[in-house]
Amino acid sequence: MHPEILSITLFGIVAAFTPGPNNFVAFYSGFNFGIKRTLPHIFGVTFGFPFLLLCVALGLINIFKLYPIIQEILKYLGTLFLIYLAYKISFSVSANQENKNSNPVKFIETFIFQFLNPKAVIASIIVVSTYVSPGESFVSYTTQIIIMALIVSVTSITLWTFLGKFFRKFATNQKFINYFNYAMSLLLLTSIITFYL
Repeated sequence: MHPEILSITLFGIVAAFTPGPNNFVAFYSGFNFGIKRTLPHIFGVTFGFPFLLLCVALGLINIFKLYPIIQEILKYLGTLFLIYLAYKISFSVSANQENKNSNPVKFIETFIFQFLNPKAVIASIIVVSTYVSPGESFVSYTTQIIIMALIVSVTSITLWTFLGKFFRKFATNQKFINYFNYAMSLLLLTSIITFYL
């Protein structure tokens, strides 16, 4: 067992459960599409972040250190993707019949976004640089951290989805739904600011 597993888990919980792009989209999707149709987003985050963590542990962290410009490029690409997503959310059609034909964020989009999400990239770099080091325990420690990331990711993103679904009960009219979508779009745009602080 990793000697710092409790510390790693607490860091993972704080990073995963606090508001951020993944959680805002889960909240929006749970509200507009329900649990079942948000599963692609849930799976995208659940498997995308641990895969990013694995890539960082296997050497991506060294590439980031050698070429810091890559992180900058990823940050700008992530910004563009979030602006696009905010636009889609803000102008999404919420009428019942048309809403059935709409598609929430897809698995592959969410999976790839983990590599463009500065919050996820920074968290993975912190975890790997602090808690993983080359040596006899590398495989064991990395495996434990990946499993922890899977558990924390699926728990967090599912909770935010259920919160969105629960909040839907208060949507008494179309105007409320429209305002909700505008608010989610604004929160996504606001989250971009944290990339540059």
